[in-house]
Amino acid sequence: MGLINRADYSYTVLEEAVTLSVQARVRSVLKSFGGLQSDIDGLADDADLYAAGLNSHATVNLMLALEDEFDIELPDRLLRRKTFSSVSAIAEALGEVGVKAAAP
Repeated sequence: MGLINRADYSYTVLEEAVTLSVQARVRSVLKSFGGLQSDIDGLADDADLYAAGLNSHATVNLMLALEDEFDIELPDRLLRRKTFSSVSAIAEALGEVGVKAAAP
């Protein structure tokens, strides 16, 4: 077993915490605006939100709510079904527009 570089470990832990924080906020928005038939807390981050009940009308509401929650505007290139297909996909899209978790 090799030695752990503390700087690398700290960065990895912080990076995971940032991801979880954004994903937790996405889940909160989904609870309020997703109109899912399944409980979001019971879904994995990569679960298909459309299979869980997300429809086109709810996707528009979700997009607007995410823009409000994160104080961003999603560019046209991200306004695709794939962007809203899972919690992970949404978090990835938010990262592309510069969303980061608040500093600990």
